[in-house]
Amino acid sequence: MARTFVGDQTVGNTNRVVGTYGYMALEYAFRGQFSTKSDVFGFGIMILEIEVLRCIHVGLLCVQQRPVDRPNMPSVILMLGNDSELPEPKPPGYFTETDSQERVHISRKPDSFSKNTITMAEVEGR
Repeated sequence: MARTFVGDQTVGNTNRVVGTYGYMALEYAFRGQFSTKSDVFGFGIMILEIEVLRCIHVGLLCVQQRPVDRPNMPSVILMLGNDSELPEPKPPGYFTETDSQERVHISRKPDSFSKNTITMAEVEGR
């Protein structure tokens, strides 16, 4: 939008709104008012998309079911800090999905255990 400005113009108005609504500043999309800040809005949305998508992708790599498939922390830092292509994550681990050996270990009851209790108190005015 900034290209449509003339000379030292900093704000403008239009009757014809063009572009992709998700990237448009609200004042432009609804009232046709544009400024150099309209471009900043669209750029901000684009940056959020790029940073958030990469973070989600790295997060999915970190929660893969098999520990051997998960990256180490130095690799995670590198993945977040550069533009290299990321590997496709395998399905994430779920608490309900365990190996049969883990299931046997979890299902065994310990010989001794402690019972945690909690006391609730309500404060009432006089």
